[in-house]
Amino acid sequence: MLSWEFPPKRVGGISAALEGLAPAVSLTGLTVHVITAGDAGGAACEYVSPTLTINRVLVADPYNDFFDWIQKLNEAMYEPAAQILRSARAAQEAVVLHVHDWLTMFIGLRLKNEFGVRLVTTIHATEYGRNQGIQSDVQHKIHAWECELIAASDALIVCSESMRTEITSHHGAHWNRIRVIPNGINPADIAVTFTEDERSEFRNRFASPNQHLVFFIGRMVGEKGAHLLVEAIGRLHPSLPVKLVIAGGGAREHLENRARGLGIWDSVYFTGRISDEDRAGLYAVADVAVYPSLYEPFGIVALEAMAAGVPVVVSDSGGFAEVVEHDVSGTTTYAGDVNSLAWGIDRVLRDRSRAMRLAEHAKSVVSTKFSWPLIANNTVEVYRNEDV
Repeated sequence: MLSWEFPPKRVGGISAALEGLAPAVSLTGLTVHVITAGDAGGAACEYVSPTLTINRVLVADPYNDFFDWIQKLNEAMYEPAAQILRSARAAQEAVVLHVHDWLTMFIGLRLKNEFGVRLVTTIHATEYGRNQGIQSDVQHKIHAWECELIAASDALIVCSESMRTEITSHHGAHWNRIRVIPNGINPADIAVTFTEDERSEFRNRFASPNQHLVFFIGRMVGEKGAHLLVEAIGRLHPSLPVKLVIAGGGAREHLENRARGLGIWDSVYFTGRISDEDRAGLYAVADVAVYPSLYEPFGIVALEAMAAGVPVVVSDSGGFAEVVEHDVSGTTTYAGDVNSLAWGIDRVLRDRSRAMRLAEHAKSVVSTKFSWPLIANNTVEVYRNEDV
């Protein structure tokens, strides 16, 4: 598996997906090697188990920009990857390369061509989707790389039907070469057990006892919709006291300024990046988790909230519509519509019996439909099936 991010490096959804997928695939009887960037720490060669090894490489300074860094990362990945392939060839073992997005396509294509191995690619998101089109030179460059990778891959995996439609419509992918396999979650990763006193103490760090705690976690980029959430909180009736907790990295000055402009500064808490422990704790004490994305290939944050038993309000964008079923496992609102979003939040906070009933059903959906063993078995089927 070739990825530019893997824990402890966490930037987007790829890291979270591979954190679950790699060990799950290694439990199917396959030996898994993850090769990734080591700039965020972690052992250079981490032997997780007899069938799972993480290789982390460093990029040599200097580099000019992000694209130069990516090229050098791919170059640094070559030797450990080639060594694994040489050993496998000597042992007459079959090897599959699994590339995750365009960021490791260069090493993936090089190894495919040099060693003649099968290349499976997971497209987690696209430049077209993030920007609702291709306008700038940088976007054209990334889009062209994505198209090249898709064309050269022997099989493609996407995490939702909406992503399958996206890459067939805008990247020239053939429908029958694409397998839809959702991301998963291990509920134990976000489980936390509080005594009543511990729960109150933790919750009081973020909200007062009389406030409903509305939780959002994600990157501070436009596609995730945090700006819409701030607007929606400003439209809730004053009789519904809330504290919006926004967690995640990225530039947030525009969000802070808007909260001040709406007169709700005291009702919003920007935490910045948080630890895994605080993330689990916030799911445990939140009254609702809200994700109003404008573009969402899958939406693993919704799975996290569902697994934790928190009522969810999501937009109907992309993969969210496939993860959350409206009025069955959560509340779905219209993407980009602040009034719809405010309605969804208000509805969940005022009708708690209904909200908790949906949340309880959502937990059962996660355990049956989004379990890592199921997802790993489906992924291995793609590895082995050359007709996919």
